Amino acid sequence: MRKKLKITEGIFPMPVLMVATYNDDGSVNVMNAAWGTMQERDTVALNLSETHKTVQNIRNRGAFTVSVADAAHVKEADYFGVESGNKEPNKLAKSGLTAGKAETVDAPVINEFPLCLECEFIEYQKNEYGCGVIGRVVNVTADESVMPGGKLDMSLVNAIAFDPYTHGYYRVSERVGEAFKDGLELK
Repeated sequence: MRKKLKITEGIFPMPVLMVATYNDDGSVNVMNAAWGTMQERDTVALNLSETHKTVQNIRNRGAFTVSVADAAHVKEADYFGVESGNKEPNKLAKSGLTAGKAETVDAPVINEFPLCLECEFIEYQKNEYGCGVIGRVVNVTADESVMPGGKLDMSLVNAIAFDPYTHGYYRVSERVGEAFKDGLELK
């Protein structure tokens, strides 16, 4: 039997994405954005309102990075979601994490998150159904610790996902099938 639930952001898992930008003074701003996805192979869409410091920074600099949050840094990832860059200019320092400069865009890479997409800002969209930042992925980097034999192993990334029903974070690390192959058995 099925039971009715409260309407919420009901798709699970929702990625826990760390969006990093430079502030006007060159300091680093990071925010937690669970409402993000790939539109195309090289296009990121982040559902962010214009009031976020991150959106202002993206527009000013024309770039941002998106890192996949991992289980080892769940406290820091959550902090980036509960503290506003409009109120706290030193979020990165307070988190204890560190950043370096992205290779190809004017944005920071958070060193402790193992997988990072470097993005050029394309446009900001706003209509009756939502709003958001659209960016083109121009470079992807990963820490060597998640690349045994030179190939990315997502189980080592130890990514986390957000559960909107219980407000929990969950580890996403076990491979359970082969995409574009397992279903062929049913053809």
